[in-house]
Amino acid sequence: MTSSRRAAVASTPTAPAAPAAKRDRTHYLYIAVIIAVVLGIAVGFAAPDFAKELKPIGTGFVSLIKMMISPIIFCTIVLGVGSVRKAAKVGKVGGLALGYFICMSFVALAIGLVVGNIIHPGSGMHLTEAVKGVGHTQAEAAAEGPVDFILGIIPTTFVSAFTEGQVLQTLLIALLVGFALQAMGRAGQPVLKGVEHIQKLVFRILGMIMWAAPVGAFGAMAAVIGETGMDALKALGTIMLGFYITCALFIVIVLGTLTKLVAKVSLFQLLKYLGREFLLIVSTSSSESALPRLIAKMEHLGVSRPVVGITVPTGYSFNLDGTMIYLTMASLFIADAMDQPMSIGQQIGLLLFMMVASKGAAGVSGSGIAVLASGLQSHKPALVDGVGLIIGIDRFMSEARAVTNFAGNAVATLLIGTWTGEVDKERVNRVLAGELPFDEKTLLDSDEDDAVDVAPEVPEQGGEKELAKA
Repeated sequence: MTSSRRAAVASTPTAPAAPAAKRDRTHYLYIAVIIAVVLGIAVGFAAPDFAKELKPIGTGFVSLIKMMISPIIFCTIVLGVGSVRKAAKVGKVGGLALGYFICMSFVALAIGLVVGNIIHPGSGMHLTEAVKGVGHTQAEAAAEGPVDFILGIIPTTFVSAFTEGQVLQTLLIALLVGFALQAMGRAGQPVLKGVEHIQKLVFRILGMIMWAAPVGAFGAMAAVIGETGMDALKALGTIMLGFYITCALFIVIVLGTLTKLVAKVSLFQLLKYLGREFLLIVSTSSSESALPRLIAKMEHLGVSRPVVGITVPTGYSFNLDGTMIYLTMASLFIADAMDQPMSIGQQIGLLLFMMVASKGAAGVSGSGIAVLASGLQSHKPALVDGVGLIIGIDRFMSEARAVTNFAGNAVATLLIGTWTGEVDKERVNRVLAGELPFDEKTLLDSDEDDAVDVAPEVPEQGGEKELAKA
């Protein structure tokens, strides 16, 4: 009996042994990025002239990342919107997101005003003739007015949104395609399936590009140190320190409180989960370099595709908390440095204008200084000459802006998903606890890959709930 049972067991087909899990070596990549940043700083101090010549390396890496933003946004939004049966769901998410962004902009402005009026960072600075022309040059390069900005959301052609790299233009095209597929019903399912395959391809390419991150980080950091040096850092240390502290307080107190009260999640766990993205941002000084990964990681966290697809790209143009704080403190710094302090009424009027003008800056490195110069020229032209005082350390302040903007958009995505019931809370807890690690190779979940082959179409009922299952 025993031998026959053994024979039966031996002859019974059993599930093949699970292949040994491949070791995730991507952590070596980010160790290399840290080493590259340190080497870049060393080269910048030791050979500043040579370091300046390395700037194209960092610029090239950021350009590679930005190249992938439009197709990733398009695929994410089309899959999310096209799979939702009720168009009102998308409108609810978008409206809630815009309302939240406006409220947080006011909060960031208020915090910047309070801190700026307490520390008076520009006191003791002296304006020289050498820096007077810088502000006017930046003002000329500033973003267009509100009307031009709105018209600029409409692309010249259907495909120009992808070729010109405009986030909001891509968002518009993706929404139109998503709503069209939604209206087509079953007839649109083959198209959705095709877009899902394209999304897998795009994220795979992004994973390949990320291996160039150490080289890009080295070039970017070396160039910044070589151009700036220690003199500017010492002279403008007060505003830099004040700005960094203000951004940290905003993230920890404001965003941390909202995350705990609304999503019932620890902010520090969320920031730890996004640690590699923050390293990438600090290395490149642009939050756009981490936008594709934020989309992938928030979906993996358990937020539904419609919420991620709408909130993240829109937030990159409208939810610029770090930029709001920067504009506030930089304006007060320049006014104090030029011995032309502004009254509270003048400060509020100037900053409200800047809040509108900054929409569309999209976290690109260097955009904050142009908005600052434009706002000063429109409301108090005499202060434009002082923009040159801050240009030397703008890159370092840009890092804090980018980190704060990124953290604000990550928190916004989780909060809006919670408010709309589009978050798998159990999955969020498991992901943040480390039980469901993020796939660094494909940037997509394995069950999501299987769904392409197994699920021929999206269920007609309950589609919104299914989307919450990443």
